[in-house]
This record gives sequence, structure tokens and C-alpha cells, in this order.
Amino acid sequence: MSKTSIAYDENAIKTLSSLEHIRLRPGMYIGRLGNGTHRDDGIYVLVKEVVDNAIDEYIMGNGTRIEVELFDSEVRVRDYGRGIPLGKIVECVSVINTGAKYNDDVFQFSVGLNGVGTKAVNALSAHFLVRSQRGGEYAEARFEQGVLVAESTGKTSEPDGTYVAFTADRELFSDYRYNLEFLRKRFAYYAYLNAGLTVHFNGEDFYSEAGLADLLAQELESEALYETVYYRSQRLEFAFTHSSAYGDEYLSFVNGQYTSDGGTHESAFKEGLLKGINDYAKKSFKAEDVREGLTGTVSVKVKEPVFESQTKNKLGNTDVRAWIVQEVKEAVEDHLHKHPETARILIDKINLNESIRKELQSVKKNVREKAKKVAVKVPKLKDCKYHLNNKKTQGEESMIFITEGQSASGSIVMARDVMTQAVFPLKGKPLNCYGEKRTIVYKNDELYNIVQALGIEESIENLRYNKVILATDADVDGLHIRNLLLTFFLQYFEPLILRGHVYILETPLFRVRNKKETRYCYSEAEKEAALKALKGDTEITRFKGLGEISPQEFGQFIGEDMRLLPVNVQERQEVPRLLSFYMGKNTPQRKQYIMEHLV
Repeated sequence: MSKTSIAYDENAIKTLSSLEHIRLRPGMYIGRLGNGTHRDDGIYVLVKEVVDNAIDEYIMGNGTRIEVELFDSEVRVRDYGRGIPLGKIVECVSVINTGAKYNDDVFQFSVGLNGVGTKAVNALSAHFLVRSQRGGEYAEARFEQGVLVAESTGKTSEPDGTYVAFTADRELFSDYRYNLEFLRKRFAYYAYLNAGLTVHFNGEDFYSEAGLADLLAQELESEALYETVYYRSQRLEFAFTHSSAYGDEYLSFVNGQYTSDGGTHESAFKEGLLKGINDYAKKSFKAEDVREGLTGTVSVKVKEPVFESQTKNKLGNTDVRAWIVQEVKEAVEDHLHKHPETARILIDKINLNESIRKELQSVKKNVREKAKKVAVKVPKLKDCKYHLNNKKTQGEESMIFITEGQSASGSIVMARDVMTQAVFPLKGKPLNCYGEKRTIVYKNDELYNIVQALGIEESIENLRYNKVILATDADVDGLHIRNLLLTFFLQYFEPLILRGHVYILETPLFRVRNKKETRYCYSEAEKEAALKALKGDTEITRFKGLGEISPQEFGQFIGEDMRLLPVNVQERQEVPRLLSFYMGKNTPQRKQYIMEHLV
């Protein structure tokens, strides 16, 4: 036995309190930590967990208004529900597996993490305050990093309900900042999913009367081909319509929780939709023909939801499939019988999809035969070992850099992690595909190679990399290439962006150094700060392109300290207008706009 080995005996076994465990392993409770640049970062999960408790009160028929305020880094949430029982206020926010969510008579369809959510928020906050008002009395407790520091009780004239204020601990969430658009989107979803509820956030009210039908109207990019098909029962609510957009897109929810990765409820909705349409039309339409151009949203209420991750991005319950399929099928069939004009337009759209698919199949066949003669693998792709479908390995860490030319890719190829980082260099500027038919994807070698490299030809579900990173120069040509690629994705593979897979790599513009220290600066402001800090005899290098950065230097820019800017869509219905203006054939108007806004 080695002298340096550590003894494995009774003294090596440790028992952590729930508070210590949450702070030591926060990822087990809230997923990723992050700094606020991604919509799934931990600070948004903390907000969600507190607001979810307020939503649960509304679902059970208590209170029609929730007030949320973000002041500096402090989040304040006030509901007008029943209020936490005053004698249990400390336990409910600090003792794991304590709460009323286990009592089906009190909470039938709970959103929050049973017995865990608020405790995790408390443990991961520098400051946490909870106050409950019930029947003219109140109880209040203050915590610091999950440790109780003060309690008080007394009389109050405040209406019943619960107030929570917390500040995420910067010891755990380093240099974080809330993105208000992420929060606005979440609160808008809450309103759509809970018709009649008002969520008031920083002076703005989110409210909906028509529920998911309102949400669908908000999310549609192109004009609907027919009036929205809408259905609502005690356990199930859904809405869908077709448009001229490419692909199909779904927003699914369980007990008010947005399931970005879908799950059994979403797949059951798709199956029921297909069966309902086929039964009505007495046909055997293929699923891809029914779904092309479809935008749908579905919400289910499940008594005991089982999620595939703590942060609830995907529902795993298999017992819900049968009843969802049956209820959706019957509802769709019934609606089409009652609305024959809607049914006629829908069937026409499916027939059109079928003819386009067959035309595409012919083009695909020719392209594939041609590709086989040229090469077995995707040309120029420098692949990595692990991919997104390798769930048990490092698949979640996989990424591909789409670079501007061979010179830029050279440094990345030499500096990359071959296990998780792939590189695909472009020949030059890709085709502006705005307004083109989908067949252009298969007729243009560069675009087809991108699709093959990503593995998304048949479905976005086959995506080979968790992150698709656009690595272009920080000049006019680089920005143009970036816009061309984003246009390509938005036009034909929009879910790539909507599901948060597309990023822009930020690389330094300047290197400032003296004999003792080197600093890399991503802006003029950072350069000026570096000059002041280093003083003396400094040398400034301006990087004109990625190819000018040596592989030795590049390694640090695509490693742990890599700066990635996520590409998000805030308002989906604005996408066609923006693409039309910036990438369409309206050159005179665009030129005029540039002239008027030129700095």
C-alpha cells in the first residue's frame, strides 16, 4: 500500500445536513449554476421555484394576482393565497421533505419541487426572507446562506398570502446578472397557462383570457392557414394550427412547468393529433406530412409527475400516454367534424406537404448518390469523439465550431479538445437562402455539408452536438457570414435556435502586454482598462481575424473561460419580418436604413 494513500475507515464517512448538501452539490437540486446568460441557469431556477409555489396557490383556487419585483440582485415575490401556516414557516423553507405538496387534498397538481424547491432557494441565497400573513397575524423568518438568523410574529392588516425575498449567493453564482427578457418570457407563460391570473413584474402585467390559444397566436411566425384548433378539459389543454413556416414546433407544459425537452405528454399529443386527423379523413397520412408547418402547444395536469431531471425539462411518466392520445384524438376528430372549412384547409395543407416531401426525396436521392462517389465522410469536418446522443459519456459537453475559412479553423483544430470539440470550416460566404425552397439545402454543397455535419437532415432530434458555435471574425465579413448562417438555421431548422443550441464565440480584439503580464481584451473599454493597469512599456496587438491568434493562445479562449453569446429568439412572430428586411431583396430600403443609422 502506498504511503500517500488515504485510509478508508469509519472516519472517512461523512454525513451532511440537507443545507450542507445543497450548497456542496447545488447541481443536484437546480441543474447548472451559470451566470444568467442562459435561460436554464440556476438563478432563473431559484426564481421559478418561489413563483411556482405562488402558482400552486392559484391552481388550488386561492388568489388571482402574483407580484414579482427585481431590485438590483434581490427578487421579491408576493402572492395572495392562503399563506404558509404560521407555526411551520421555518420548517417549510429550511427542512427538506417538509411541506403540504405531499397532501393531495391540499395540492392536487403541484408545480414546485416537492419539499425541496424553496429550501434549495434558501440554502443557495446570501439573504432569504419569508413572511406569511394569515387571518390578521404574521410570522417572519430571515436566513443567511440557509442559516436562520431572526424570527418574529405579530398582528398585521395585510391581506393573506406569502412574501419571499432572496438574493442569490455570489459565492456560488459568480458574477451573475438577470436577463429581464428570460424572466418576462417565463411570466408570460405563467399567464397563458393560468387564464385569469395576473403576474405583475416590475410594472408590467401579464394576463390571458384565452390561455393556450393566446400563447399560440403569440408564438406564430407566419399567418395561420386556418382558425386555431383549441381544446380544454380538467386535465388537458391544447391548441394548434398550420402556417407556411418550415418544420414543426411545440411548446409543452406539465402542471404549469415548461418542459423544453418535451417528454411523454408531447409525444402522446403528436400521436393523438395524427390519429384524430387520419380517422376524420379516413386516410393514412404520414406523421411528417401532418406535422410540417404545424405549431402546437399542449399542457397537462399530472398528479405525480416524474421528470427525467431535477429541473423538469422532460416528463418521463409512461402512464399518461394512453389517455392523452385518446383524448387528443377524439377532440381533434370532433373539432374537424364541427368545422368543415378548417378541416378542408388542413387536409389541403397535408396533401401539399406530401407532394413537397416526395419532390425532396427525389432531390435527396440524387445528392446522396453523388456524395457517395465523392467521399464517405463529411468533407472538411474535424470530428470529436463524443456526441450529444452519447448521454452516458460527455455528450452534453459536445460542441462544433463553424469557422470562417481554413486559416481560422487551423488554430482551433490544434487547440481544441478532441473528445468534445469538433470543427467545420466554411469555404467562403454561404448562400443567402432567404426565400429559397427547401430543395436548395440539398443542391448547395456547403449548406448540405453543414446539415450532414450536424446530423439534422431527418430530424433536429438527431443533432450530434449540444452547442453549435459560430466562430467568425469580428469584422464586416465575419458579421455577414454569421447573419447568413443564422438566416439558414431560422429558415429551415428553427428549433436549433429555439432550444438554445446556437451560440456565437466571442474572441479577443486586443492583446495588451508588458514584460510581466499579458491581458486579452474583448472591447475598447477592456483595452483601456488593461493599459491603465499594466502601465509602463506596453505593447498592443489588434487581432483582425481568428487566424492571427496562435494555437497556443487560442486554447484558453475555447477552454473553461470560453465566452459564448447564446442566440435567442425573443418574439417568434418578428422573425419573418426581420429576415425579410435584413436578408430579402429590398436593397434600396436597406441602404437607406444604413445611411440614416450610420455612426
